[in-house]
Amino acid sequence: MEDLHEIVAEFARHAAAQTEAIMRGDPKTGNKHAKQSLAAFKRLRAHGDVGRDALATLFDHPSMDVRTAAAALLLRYRTAEAKAVLEEAAKGKGLIPFEAQEALKRWEEGTWSLDPA
Repeated sequence: MEDLHEIVAEFARHAAAQTEAIMRGDPKTGNKHAKQSLAAFKRLRAHGDVGRDALATLFDHPSMDVRTAAAALLLRYRTAEAKAVLEEAAKGKGLIPFEAQEALKRWEEGTWSLDPA
């Protein structure tokens, strides 16, 4: 069985690396990291709610981009907690607050579909 903690750590590493790459103007590398973080999420999701619960531990991660990435993916499963993380992140300015605002907007519109039931 895969170590869920290692997959969560992998997700966090790639989510942070994606933001770093985008901020330095390297979208190609950013996209590679985005694919890797989504692959880690799919591996977690394959474990059902146990995998989702493992990802939810990132809601307290010191990096806002990691917290926001996890919260955006877990809106359906952990709605109240994920919304709280995204609402806090959305208060600022810049890329991560914009992403948080967009995730919340899609959720409210009913078009969010990152982790369908």
